[in-house]
Amino acid sequence: MKTENYIPIMLPDFALNAVYRYPFRFSQADVIDFARVTGDNNPLHLDADFAAQTPFKRPIIHGMLGASIFTKVLGTEFPGYGSVYLGQTLEFLRPMFVDTDYEAVFTVKSTNPDKHTAEIMGELRDAQTGKVATRGVATLMHREKI
Repeated sequence: MKTENYIPIMLPDFALNAVYRYPFRFSQADVIDFARVTGDNNPLHLDADFAAQTPFKRPIIHGMLGASIFTKVLGTEFPGYGSVYLGQTLEFLRPMFVDTDYEAVFTVKSTNPDKHTAEIMGELRDAQTGKVATRGVATLMHREKI
């Protein structure tokens, strides 16, 4: 691997009020794979003709597929490997659509160093409009970083 042009990714310290941002998008293939793995084959996610008859007018992604960004980021990046999920609340506020840019924004709301736990607010926002599609609070344990 060449290192002359290598720029390391700088993660914020995992501390009270720290903010971490993660851009993402899902494809229709991701939705199909999620439906296959979970068995949730609701036509609202998979059938454009069916979805056209709903208030959404087009297929929406599974809410839990969107929410999977919480575990992806919190388990692998912020605070990262070694995180143990203790709880998660979720509110699905707006539909999410395939091939749309989103940004997950995570903010450390509280920490308990004695128990190595933290509460992290997460919001999944439409990158163009800034509107929040999904919001929730994760409770994590991480022995080294909290």
